[in-house]
Amino acid sequence: MLWYATFVNVGLSMWVGVVDGGPIMETRNLPAIRALRPAWNKGRIVGQKRPLKPKHVWAIRVRLELAENHRDLALFNLAIDSKLGGCDLVRMKVADVMASGQIKERASVLQSKTQKPVRFEISEGTRSSLARWMREPLMVGSEYLWPGRFHERLHISTRQYARIVRDWVTSIGLEASAYGTHSMRRTKVTQIYKKTSNLRAVQLLLGHSKMDSTVRYLGVELEDALMISESIEI
Repeated sequence: MLWYATFVNVGLSMWVGVVDGGPIMETRNLPAIRALRPAWNKGRIVGQKRPLKPKHVWAIRVRLELAENHRDLALFNLAIDSKLGGCDLVRMKVADVMASGQIKERASVLQSKTQKPVRFEISEGTRSSLARWMREPLMVGSEYLWPGRFHERLHISTRQYARIVRDWVTSIGLEASAYGTHSMRRTKVTQIYKKTSNLRAVQLLLGHSKMDSTVRYLGVELEDALMISESIEI
């Protein structure tokens, strides 16, 4: 037996079909699904987050010192010195920065993204703020450098860290959408590059495997290259 079907559109929401001379069941079209949530980047500045300027760094430090916020001051200082991404910074352990009861002058952390170690300096001011943070009751017996406030969390989350950074930048009148956790990672290396123009040094400090990654991360453009070239006389 030869079967054939003819479908006739009788409206926007209903179809009627005929199969071998007999009618088939009517079905309604499903309504179009519309997104109720706004786009994640609506009203936000998308792209690389700006590094903090030296005056911003000192302004935040002063506010944290005056507020006697020992954890945030230690976190802020180590974020700048270590140049680590947020996911690596929040997972740091006490043993990463302390040995024999003393804060190390240099430390090494295995980056989760590359699975390669990256070394960094711990400046005197950062060592002082870390030592003060270690004396807090919350740090007694803690394995992690930034323990969570709740028992089920071993350390603060990257989301919590992002909120903390937002609070820092807004406290000195900066636009929150222009800065983020990567602002902390970029702050010191941006100053190093401006003062030395040494991309290789910045690459090593950031733990990048390719120079192209460092160039993109710093936002080095042709104008920067020309300015470097113009400053050299032969």
